[in-house]
Amino acid sequence: MLERLAGEAHVPAAIAPSAPDLGRLAGSLSIPVVAQHADPANAGARTGHLVAEAIRACGAVGSLVNHSERPLGEEEIGVVVRRLEEVDLVPVICAQDVAQAERLARFRPPYLAVEPPELIGGDRSVSTTRPEIVSGAVAAVRSVSAGSRVLCGAGIRSARDVELALELGSEGILVSSAVTRADDPEHALRELLRGFGARR
Repeated sequence: MLERLAGEAHVPAAIAPSAPDLGRLAGSLSIPVVAQHADPANAGARTGHLVAEAIRACGAVGSLVNHSERPLGEEEIGVVVRRLEEVDLVPVICAQDVAQAERLARFRPPYLAVEPPELIGGDRSVSTTRPEIVSGAVAAVRSVSAGSRVLCGAGIRSARDVELALELGSEGILVSSAVTRADDPEHALRELLRGFGARR
């Protein structure tokens, strides 16, 4: 559904499914598929770890790193970013606030998403209720790593939330519960994609 609707709206999109679905979706979708997490470990005797080589073997193109529901220490984040890049995977680092976004920008990721954990899964969006976090993260990240594209997430569920995020300097959004918990996921996706309309 995301592949079809994003294509119709001419909005670039990627999906981060659970680990068991990585290979199946990477093999059947034309949009990028990324893992939800990667462990700071080399391939080998690593029972229970999700290592960069396994993610790549599934056909995924990258991974979220340090999502607030799967946080890592900052040293571990650096290891994961390096491991992903060693096998040509794209790291998408997640930060909880402006200060952490600025610190993590030193790893120069292609994408860095700011998501205040207290707003994740809620009904109040970061772009509406805490706009200074979005604009602050954009400024902080760009001051350290001009090439990193800043995304934002947490509570984003309407076209207006998306429009505000873009106006504040974000180049995209991360969403989950707005769609996965919606009574009508297709309607929820259409609503979010509508927020990108002003950019086209």
